Parts: sequence; C-alpha cells; structure tokens
Amino acid sequence: MKVIEQLRLLTDERFLSIYEALVRDGFGPLDGEVAKALNFRPQAIAKVPLAKRAQRARRILDAAANAEMCYELFGTYLFTKQKQLVVDFLDAVGVEHDEGMISNVTEAQPDPTKLDAALTDLDGKYDAADVTLYLSLCSEQWPQVPEVEAAWRDRLKG
Repeated sequence: MKVIEQLRLLTDERFLSIYEALVRDGFGPLDGEVAKALNFRPQAIAKVPLAKRAQRARRILDAAANAEMCYELFGTYLFTKQKQLVVDFLDAVGVEHDEGMISNVTEAQPDPTKLDAALTDLDGKYDAADVTLYLSLCSEQWPQVPEVEAAWRDRLKG
C-alpha cells in the first residue's frame, strides 16, 4: 500500500493539482464517489468547488485505504500528463513496453543496477515530485525488486 503512504504525504495543494489535471467536462476523476458520499446526484456535484471535491476524494481514498483506486488515480495522472517520464524510466531500466504500456509486468522487471542512473536522469528532466510519485507506483508494481521501494523510500526522507 505504498500508494496510500504516498497519498498521505502529499500536500493538499499537490493532491488538488493532480485532481485538477484530470478534470474532464467539469468533473474530477473521483466525483462519482464524492457525489455518493455527499448524497448528491452525480450531475449536481459540479456545483461544489473543485478544491472541496478534491478534499473529499482524498479522504475517501485514505479512509478506505483504497490502494487500487489510488494507484489508478496516480497512474492516470502520470500517463496522461507525464507519459514521457514513464517511457523514459522504462527505457532507462530496461523494461520492455509499448509507449509506456507493459504487456507482462511479472516478466518485465526493472534492472536494479540501472535504477540510480535512471532516477538521476529523470530528476534532470522532470519535476522530482512526479518522479517520486511514479516510484510509488513502481514499488507496488514490482515488489519483487526491493531496490525500487528502497529508492522511493530514500526520496521520501530527503
């Protein structure tokens, strides 16, 4: 549940920026869940300020410790807004993919000896917060590669 840990470490502003980045036609990515929690009709939730909806969405994710939904939210954000970061990481650590899509996650694992160089390169090109967010997903995706989680945890300290 590393993505839940990552969620808990995000500032409200950072979570809101992720939420805002995924708004489509005035609706946030978890507005359906927020509407249910508030007993609103799905269409009526658009009248609630986005910052309030994002706050409620974050509480829903955290309270339920819904790692799957959180993973999907973060993954959608990264794939939609920072796809090249994902592609560059996978290329740098030797994971076979098709435009960021991995066909067999169990077989296609990152080479731990390439991880440090990959992260240094990514930090030079992208926002470090997005790189760290992606590492939280990678930690969930490849628990059999402990170096990935170790790299993510090191970034949380510094």
